[in-house]
Amino acid sequence: MLALFSILIGGYLALASFYMLLFAIGAKVNSTKTTIQLSSKVSSTASMAVFIPAYKEDAVIVEVATKALAQDYNNYTVIVIADSLKPVTLERLKELPIEVVEVDFEQSTKVKALNHAMNQLTSNYEIAVILDADNVMEAQFLAKMNVAYHQGAKVIQGRRIAKNKTGSYALLDALSEAINNNIYNLGQINLGFSARLVGSGMAFEYDLFKRLMQDSVAVGGFDKELELKLLEQKAFIHYVDNAIVWDEKVSKVAVFAKQRRRWLAAQYHYLKEYGGRAIRALFLKGNLDFFNKICQMALPPRLLLPVFLAMGSVLTYLLGSNTAWIWFWGLLANLMANLISIPKEMFTIELFKALIKLPIAIFFMFFSLFKIKGANKKFYHTPHGEEK
Repeated sequence: MLALFSILIGGYLALASFYMLLFAIGAKVNSTKTTIQLSSKVSSTASMAVFIPAYKEDAVIVEVATKALAQDYNNYTVIVIADSLKPVTLERLKELPIEVVEVDFEQSTKVKALNHAMNQLTSNYEIAVILDADNVMEAQFLAKMNVAYHQGAKVIQGRRIAKNKTGSYALLDALSEAINNNIYNLGQINLGFSARLVGSGMAFEYDLFKRLMQDSVAVGGFDKELELKLLEQKAFIHYVDNAIVWDEKVSKVAVFAKQRRRWLAAQYHYLKEYGGRAIRALFLKGNLDFFNKICQMALPPRLLLPVFLAMGSVLTYLLGSNTAWIWFWGLLANLMANLISIPKEMFTIELFKALIKLPIAIFFMFFSLFKIKGANKKFYHTPHGEEK
């Protein structure tokens, strides 16, 4: 019985690790699929609506909206969706050449905010760009989205990187983002699969986005639901590695763990909802991209995976089980996948100092799993700026 348990659990964790390693290696393939050259000829500048939902983001939203106006692109509108902002913040926003859509919900969600804003707008747009209230776009971000759009892309994820790396947990959060970009964006695209959506720094054909969002009732993880809906329809999610959006990282371990608990709740909720459909679509329609995404959602938490594998390796070895090799090779694959996915510039003294705090993050993350039930049904606000 112990051997069977070890084979099943160890095999699942090892397969997850080798999946990660496959796409970590795939990210190293020399490919131009993810790079946009602004010298590429395009027929026109598509009209863009840049949506910035802002729930209680008084500390950062005025600065973010101001910086959003500094694009090397001339055919776009910045639209701040103001939810529970202070009157003084609203006054400052209305002084800017942007649109401010005020909303008030009994239970706020990003889906409700975006749908309300799109229903209120009178102008017609070709592209919808979604940002978080702490995001800052590089100056040519929209220009690169425009080129990708005119090359046929209807769904595009930009590269989100850390805006702040001060503090151990902000640096660990930045490290996690970098590894995810490598495995789940760059590696996926290079091997012929869709990239992931991360909730911000993403662009869509406007009518497609509006149609899919109208049916959404997601409270948490709307990007995961959107991702699965798109892939079920065989829409490809492109990735532009040199279109940068800076994203503020969390600096407190409790927020770090709570954020990941929310993500996991959404991940497993949509795995349950779409898993069977993805399997049927694979066999009936040959939709491998959709099935691959469900495989991603079946993966265990990346932060805890090496811990589980290390514990299993030690226990099976001490018990003299002949299944110890499954756990060991899974652990080795996992460590290799993570190591080769870390950008060279992140190998600093500060990173090694931050890694000392990793066991604390793992501790908080492990116990947050016991509170995962129902987390997808609640709206959680991650504080930014001075609120952190």
